Amino acid sequence: MTKQYSPKDEDSHEDMSAEAVIARAIARRGEIFDEFRLLAQESPHTYDLISKTAGYMHHYAGEEGAGQNLSGTMRELIALCQLCAKGDDRFAANHVRRLWQRGVTNKVMVEAATSIAPIVGWSTIAHVTLAILTADDPAYPFGKRPADGAPKTLTAFPELQLGRDAAGNVDAGLLQTPEWQYVAALDAELARRAARWVDHCLLPDGATGELLGPGPRELIALAALCARGEVEFAAQHIRRAYRCGMSRLQVLEAISCVLPMTGALTVQIGVRAMQLVDAQP
Repeated sequence: MTKQYSPKDEDSHEDMSAEAVIARAIARRGEIFDEFRLLAQESPHTYDLISKTAGYMHHYAGEEGAGQNLSGTMRELIALCQLCAKGDDRFAANHVRRLWQRGVTNKVMVEAATSIAPIVGWSTIAHVTLAILTADDPAYPFGKRPADGAPKTLTAFPELQLGRDAAGNVDAGLLQTPEWQYVAALDAELARRAARWVDHCLLPDGATGELLGPGPRELIALAALCARGEVEFAAQHIRRAYRCGMSRLQVLEAISCVLPMTGALTVQIGVRAMQLVDAQP
């Protein structure tokens, strides 16, 4: 008879004192926010589970899974965009510093922000640039700022080479959707301007001159759609991601990256969208 899994099983031999939980969290991530330090002091097991779960999803030191596909850098970009979409500027600047430590330039972060903008609005781009400015301020206390500030040369990560050659016909753009065709019938100029913006953000015709190709951009966008509960729209973007050559595992991992700031329900919504695509490719 198979024993039913319980999260407590793996914790049974660990020191669950607040001091030990905090020490393990710092070893994984490098620092701890004051808010979470207080949480750990009041409810050590709660914070221990948060730290372990986030560690796996965002590749904290020693927490990466051998079967995972997306790089730690791509995970950080997805997390940064979603934090900024929620207005979590205090946390977002820390993720900027984590990306700087990985050799990620500001340009890549802005491109990632542009990818989420069609879903959550372009004010999110301003929150990302604000996070960059905050991270560059020596007074910001969380994370390590590189001595020379933001990297000038990009350190390559796998997703830079992924999702550029569509495996199938990627949708032509926003104006091909029934909703925006309806808009165009009423106000053609509104539809034209909105379509130019969205198509620029997601680059359906390829990523000429840009660092992030259409596939990774779709991962950022579809994770945001799942966070908003939009199963059918998420499914549309999952299809686009697949047609750009992204895998099911990459899609699932992208969605999981926003669990810490949007909840486990986001992953369930994302799986519903994936199952919808499986049933109706």
